[in-house]
Amino acid sequence: MGSLVIQNPDAPALKVRGLVKHYSSIEAVRGIDLDVRRGEIFGFLGPNGAGKTTTIRTLVGLLRPTAGEIHLGGFPLRDEPVEAKRIVGFIPDRPFLYEKLTGREFLRFIAGLYSVFDGDPEGLEERIGELLEFFQLAEWGTELVEAYSHGMKQRLVMSSALLHEPEIIIVDEPMVGLDPKGARLLKDLFKERVKGGGAIFMSTHTLAVAEELCDRIAIIQEGEIIAEGTLQELRIRAGMGDDEAARLEEVFLKLTTDEEMVEVVEALRR
Repeated sequence: MGSLVIQNPDAPALKVRGLVKHYSSIEAVRGIDLDVRRGEIFGFLGPNGAGKTTTIRTLVGLLRPTAGEIHLGGFPLRDEPVEAKRIVGFIPDRPFLYEKLTGREFLRFIAGLYSVFDGDPEGLEERIGELLEFFQLAEWGTELVEAYSHGMKQRLVMSSALLHEPEIIIVDEPMVGLDPKGARLLKDLFKERVKGGGAIFMSTHTLAVAEELCDRIAIIQEGEIIAEGTLQELRIRAGMGDDEAARLEEVFLKLTTDEEMVEVVEALRR
């Protein structure tokens, strides 16, 4: 899947300080701090409306924060937006595709946006072929995107996010629309990427996936980070001590739900 070149190896993959985002009178994100290390898969969890998507959109430059600093691979997003965005691959939960292009044409378009393989059309076609083959889209490369299934479109978006060999992949609900084979392919890809010094910042409601993949996890609620750490550290934070049998789902509910609701949930499970 190509080689990963780290531009600022001594800088953290992602550094966020005092991030605030207001929508008129609504405080969607309230001064959060985040640190994502190189070589890790970092989970970003929270209930609906907690501020996850707003945070992600500010991290990739789609929204301008009300206050705070974002550094991607050592590049300040506010002061060096092109350099910062160049090392990021973004996989949204609802991808937008130009459906009147073929899969190959779409990837050529993305390559032009990132100015990769300029003057090297053969190298570009080789890279596109590699990605289409990896994501099992090789036979569909010359077909219009409008003919793709939802899962195929999601795999094409993943291909486009990896085209420029990003150091950081930011992904919102990675398994949406993927069949079990596609989901396994993506999990293996994420694990391989971090081995080379890359980093994955992943938001998901699928807690089993987060538990399986993530080295560390942050939980956001009402725009604030309420807990952060490894699963074991989150268990301690939730008052579960050394109970290694406690799954992430139980920990998440304990941290984000009031005591009365927790008792109701536990009663329904019995």
